[in-house]
Formats: sequence, C-alpha cells, structure tokens
Amino acid sequence: MSTLANLSPIKQPLSSHPAPARNDAGIASHYWRSLTYFNIYRLLIGVSLLIVTLKAGFIDFGTHQYTLFLYACYGHFISSGISMVLIKWRIPAFDWQLIIQVFSDIAFFSLMLYASGGLQSGLGVVLLVTLAGAGLISRGRLALFFAAVATISLLLLETYSWLTIQSHQAQFSQAGLMSMAYFAVAWLAFRLSKRTIASEQLAQERGIDLANMAQVNQLVIQDLQEGVLVVDRHGFIRQRNGYAEKLLDLKPVSGSAERLKLSDSVPEIADRLASWQNNSNIQFDLLRLAHRNALVRTRFHPIQADFRNGVVIFLEDMGRVQVQLQQLKLAALGRLTVNIAHEIRNPLSAINHAAELLGEEQLEANLDSRLVRIICENTQRLNKIVNDVLQLSRSNVAKPDIFDVQDYIRKFLEEFCEAEKIDPGVFILSNSDEPLICFDRDHFNRVLWNLCRNAWRHCRQQAGSVRIRLEKTIDGGDLCIDIMDDGPGVDPQQSKQLFEPFFTTASDGTGLGLFIARELCENNQASLDHVEESTSGHFRIICRIKKLCQ
Repeated sequence: MSTLANLSPIKQPLSSHPAPARNDAGIASHYWRSLTYFNIYRLLIGVSLLIVTLKAGFIDFGTHQYTLFLYACYGHFISSGISMVLIKWRIPAFDWQLIIQVFSDIAFFSLMLYASGGLQSGLGVVLLVTLAGAGLISRGRLALFFAAVATISLLLLETYSWLTIQSHQAQFSQAGLMSMAYFAVAWLAFRLSKRTIASEQLAQERGIDLANMAQVNQLVIQDLQEGVLVVDRHGFIRQRNGYAEKLLDLKPVSGSAERLKLSDSVPEIADRLASWQNNSNIQFDLLRLAHRNALVRTRFHPIQADFRNGVVIFLEDMGRVQVQLQQLKLAALGRLTVNIAHEIRNPLSAINHAAELLGEEQLEANLDSRLVRIICENTQRLNKIVNDVLQLSRSNVAKPDIFDVQDYIRKFLEEFCEAEKIDPGVFILSNSDEPLICFDRDHFNRVLWNLCRNAWRHCRQQAGSVRIRLEKTIDGGDLCIDIMDDGPGVDPQQSKQLFEPFFTTASDGTGLGLFIARELCENNQASLDHVEESTSGHFRIICRIKKLCQ
C-alpha cells in the first residue's frame, strides 16, 4: 500500500524483462532523442564558427585559405541541417546516421584545420566533444572506431600540410598527443557507456520489481473483503477498492475521473478522520452509513510515521461479519440439530403409531377423537421439521446437470398442480428461447416447489395469479427466473428475515423452506433473493447458463 496509483484494473501482466518501446527501425526512441540532441550541438558549433569567422574576424581561422574555411563551415552547417531532417524521417537507420554525422564532422573539421594552417588553430579540440558524444550515443560500440578514423585523418592532414604548405612547421608530436587524447576520450566514453548500460538495466529491473510489487498490492487490496480508502494530506481519495465503492456508493474509477474529496463524498468518515488526526488513540463506535443502512467499523493507519503524508482507511462491513458469524452458528447448530433429529424421530414415530391405534379404538367405541387428532397433527408437524433438517444436512453436495429450463419448469408445473390439487391456469410461464441452465435437478425441483407453494399460498388463487418469467441478465452471463404472484407482498419490516431459519408467518409453517431453498441455490453457484421494489410477492433466482457450467 505504499503506492498511490489508481486502483483500476491492471492492464499489463507481470513481466521479468524490460520491453522498451521501439520504432520501425528497431531502435528505442530515446536513442533517436539522444541523436537529435547531438545534432543540435553540431548545428550550434557550425553557427558559432560562422559568426566568429564572419563577424569577429578571428585571424586564427582560415589563415591559409579563408575561402576553403568558409566553404567548410557552410558545408558543416548544411550537413547538420540535412541530418535534422533525416533524423525526423528516421531514414537511414540509426547507426548509419550516427556514422554519417561523425564522418561529416571529421571531414569538415579536417578541412578547417588545413585552411587554418594546422593544429595551432585549436580546432582539433572540437573533435574531442564529437567523439565523446558519439561514443555515449552508440553505447560504446563505435567509440574506438571513430577515434581511429579521427586519428588517421589528423595524421594525414598534418602530413599533407607539411608537404604542401611551405611556411608550415611540422607538428607531429602535437598530432600524436591529440590522437592519444582522441583515444583516451573514446575509451572513457566506452567505459562510461558500459557503466550507463548496467545502470539502466539495474534501474529497469528495479522498476519492474516495483511495478510487480505495486501490481500485487493492487490485486491484494482489490481482493480484500473490506473497504480500503487511501486519502492524501489534502483530503482527496487517491485510492479505493471495489468493496469501498460498493459500501460508500462511489462511482467506479475511470481514467478520466476527477479525484473525489472525502468530505464531499463521505462527510461522516471525514469527520472521524479529523478527530483521529487530533487524537490517534480515540476509539470509534460503529458507523451506520445512511445510504445503505449498513454498519461499518472504521480503522485509520498512517502511510508513514506522520499521518500528514496520507492515511489508509479500512472499512469493515459488520453486516458481512454478522452473516459469517451466523453461518458458523448455523453450521454448529445444524450438526447438533441433525443429531437431535435422529434421536427425536424414533419417539415421534412411536407416539404417532400409538395415537393412530388409540384413534381406532375410540372410533370403535364411538368416542370423541379430537385429542387424538391434535396429537397426530403435531407429531406430523414435528416429523416434517425433522425431515427438513435432515434434508438440509444432506444438501451440501450438488450434482449439476444441464437441461432446458423452460421445458423442465413446464413439466414441473404439471406435477405440482396435480399434487397440490391446483388449477394449472393459476400459473403462467412466459415463452422464451433462453439458454440451457446448469443446476442439480433435484435441488432445482425442491427450490421451485417451495417458491411455487409460497406463491400459491399468498396469491389471490385466480387464473394467472402466479407468473414465472425467464430472461437473461444485462451482461448475458446468467439467467434470471422470476416467480411473481398478485398477493399483497411481503411486509418491508419482515423482508430481511425471510431467509432466516425458523422464521415463518404461516401457522403451519416450519420456517425452513426459504432458508433451505437459498442454501440449495448457493450450493449450485446460484442466488435466491426477494425483490423488494415489487409491490407483490416477487422472488428471483439467478443461475448459471450452459457455457459457464462447462
């Protein structure tokens, strides 16, 4: 969490080797940029020599042949200008352009040296800068080669000047020293370039390591089951994960999204942050978010020793924690209940059998059998609860199958209406060409049976009172199965308790039907929820389609 980059989806995979951007010629763009700067230096040198020669009137330049010196200056300037155009077009290749520019400098400066009477003009020193720059740009590959060419050119020039200029005094010792300087500069450029290459490779490796670490941090933060906000010292949200966006109802991060201010987006958390900055030992109560009516626990941690450099805010959804605790309790209770159910079932069977025998004796004696009927009804109800609990314990493993959901529901409705003595016209199944679904057939049958029985119990029990609709989700990845009735709907105060075990509004209900139905859906990687926006009874199953099951 040391980085403050935007927690957006990661676009590039982890990499172990640098991959610099390359142009059509296969050379990294920064190589061409270095060559451009080198050629700008050549242009400046050419312009400076022309200005000094034409305006300042230095007598050391062009003392032997002034016209030749001017022509060489003009040629050097024109060559530099042409090189700028060729660099922009990147024609020819990088290495050839560098060779042409260095050779041009050697040739034109050799002419200038000859036109100025030799090494006493001091122009030979200018080639030192050219050789050093060329060696660095070429990463040392051609440095010694350029130095050798410059040395040969200087020695030939000195020999030719000694032979053709009568008043010229041979300066072979100076030429030798200058040649040694050329090789020394080239060697230093070669070593420096090697060191530079090693530093660049190390920097790239470190950069990749940091990028990979930042990428791993982002993946870990995004996968956290609690909200994470990174707030800078000015109060702007620099980072947030998807869970925080869901909790705080923030817009998803986009590349052009403006930074959000914490005090504008979530003022209650901003107030707590200000209080914590004044007293880091303060203990906060649970915070209820108004827009979601959810309880969260807030924790604040400074990014560095001083919280003014930024703060990481953790938002723990207590509702999710309570659900997890409830699941653990239910799991433990389920194991206990299964053991108890096995112990209760045998006495219940004995009581029910004895009540039936007692009822037969009273029937023969023409006595009132009301008490016996009460015993039988309650034993049957207890037996139903025991069966539901036992079924719940056996529903952990799903065996998904692929089948046509519309054809399956049509056959199910026929069996259900016949078993429950219901007019088939009560149920309406919308015709569609939805895809095949992936679900355990037995589980799917039990879920539908429970939902359809609830819908029949609370609807007006007229033709078309219960509608079953099939449609894909917006992204097309799942299938929605909506079961709607025309009844009064669910009391909003009771909607959050619908799927709790042993919660029921029916006098003869066990309170396990919807709970078991949701558990069966979750075992098949599906979901079952009550649609609260509806004014009538409306339950929705979202399950996988065939392509996601395979």
